[in-house]
Amino acid sequence: MSQNNPLAALLETQPFVVLDGAMATELEARGCNLADSLWSAKVLMENPGLIQEVHFDYFRAGAQIAITASYQATPQGFAARGLDVGQSLALIGKSVELARQAREAWFAQNAQAGPLLVAGSVGPYGAFLADGSEYRGDYLRSDEEFKAFHRPRIEALLDAGADLLACETMPAFAEIKALAALLSEYPRARAWFSFTLRDSEHLSDGTPLRDVISALAGSPQIVALGINCIALENTTAALKHLQNLTQLPLVVYPNSGEHYDAVTKTWHHHGEACQTLADYLPQWLEAGAKLIGGCCRTTPKDIAALCAALK
Repeated sequence: MSQNNPLAALLETQPFVVLDGAMATELEARGCNLADSLWSAKVLMENPGLIQEVHFDYFRAGAQIAITASYQATPQGFAARGLDVGQSLALIGKSVELARQAREAWFAQNAQAGPLLVAGSVGPYGAFLADGSEYRGDYLRSDEEFKAFHRPRIEALLDAGADLLACETMPAFAEIKALAALLSEYPRARAWFSFTLRDSEHLSDGTPLRDVISALAGSPQIVALGINCIALENTTAALKHLQNLTQLPLVVYPNSGEHYDAVTKTWHHHGEACQTLADYLPQWLEAGAKLIGGCCRTTPKDIAALCAALK
């Protein structure tokens, strides 16, 4: 474990740490229309209290790490809404504040609750493009362009008091390398990196995971590695492969058993009845997963089931 690792206290006392589940799904259940390129970030502007409510619901379900609603929140994305850089950075900071307020509210009701962390979500450049490219990784930018894109948000998340960063849904090797290099500009930052995949051994852009992991091996700031936002049935094989490549704790937070259509921005069931996160838990633990939660379409109920298994 690297120095100042915010995960250390949790991982020393339990077999795995419970992450939260989907933010957007819960916001939609509360009547928000998110068919929008800014997605959950839109609610940061329009109805931030709902985001705090969702964070609170996940803490109540047993989540130990809240992931902020900043996945699609960047100055470039907000500029299209007429917000200047200062306003954009304030909204990104607000995403951390809302999670921290939910944590305080939960502690106020449960003085015995163990450590709870806030992870600042850093989504890929592809999320700003809002065209499904975070599942393909087929966009090309220079190292400096990637850094310039990510720097303001990372700074705002850290300044607002995020305990660590969730560099998540990352499909592209060039962007992952740029982000890892960018972290070194913020020595206090700790992060997990989680990827989207083409198959169990390759990043979405086709890069072998072996190459990705070896490129990240030199960074003491990266405290966990793994996968998110992929289909449930693709998780275990990928974790087993990663387990052979790194000693770091593995993170997994897949989507529910449904599949996303980026054109219609809707979800569909495929085939048999949906399996759940908890159904997969034994195989994930065996494959070295230590941070476990849900991504798109998962709910507090899914997280509560993981917690029940933990207890």
